[in-house]
Amino acid sequence: MTNTRLEFTKMHALGNDFVVIDATRTAVPLTVPQIRLLADRRRGVGCDQILMLEPASEAGVDFGYRILNADGTEVGQCGNGVRCVARYAIDRGLTDKTELVFATQTTSIRVQVGAETIHVDMGEPEFEPTRIPLAVSRMCDRYPLEIDGHSWFFGAVSMGNPHVVLQVEDVDDAPVRTVGPRIETHPLFPERANVGFACVLSPDRIRLRVWERGVGETQACGSGACGAVAVLRRLQAVGPDVRVELPGGTLATHWDGPGHSLWMEGPATTVFDGVITLS
Repeated sequence: MTNTRLEFTKMHALGNDFVVIDATRTAVPLTVPQIRLLADRRRGVGCDQILMLEPASEAGVDFGYRILNADGTEVGQCGNGVRCVARYAIDRGLTDKTELVFATQTTSIRVQVGAETIHVDMGEPEFEPTRIPLAVSRMCDRYPLEIDGHSWFFGAVSMGNPHVVLQVEDVDDAPVRTVGPRIETHPLFPERANVGFACVLSPDRIRLRVWERGVGETQACGSGACGAVAVLRRLQAVGPDVRVELPGGTLATHWDGPGHSLWMEGPATTVFDGVITLS
């Protein structure tokens, strides 16, 4: 069996942590066991997701960008992750542009890189059930769901990946780690779902915890923050500018409503560079 020497960079965005790999010059194939080892916090490097920066494969795109969950599955959107790969590309001299477009397996994402924070165009929220996807017959503002005899009502939206949003009175007491995984894998969601538990503090401020599909609860979730804002704005619970307070820190969002992109702003931090040998 041949061992693979892999260079990587550990980064995080408000505690949502990543292993970033530069595959712009040479392809870096990883098996599912290798992905799981990299993400393992005791036997590997430890991360929520592995981000693979690749060459652009289409016109109008600066880089390809793959998002590999800790369980080895690949997903199509990560708002915190795209801030990290944007910062990485600039810091490593892979580009001298400050406005970049990244393409994932499901969408393209436009970012504007500043000195301290990065603005991300997360696209227009999509509420149509077939686009989320959500296995219901018609679109509603809120949908009923019963878990272990308890009735929940949730909003659903796609931000390039599927999000469920439940309003709670207190996120600290929310059953994120029990109800979250039950909803993630519920038959209503053929591609599974990210599950956000949101508390509205004021029209311009919410608190949020997110159970991410294929990962578990994370310190912050960029697309989850945007999904929560989109659902709550649709319910007229918040205004166009909302600060989303997550366990790892705060993201700023802006959405003018249907027909407009939802923008997110936040930091991206490099922690360390390293090398690991994978078998």
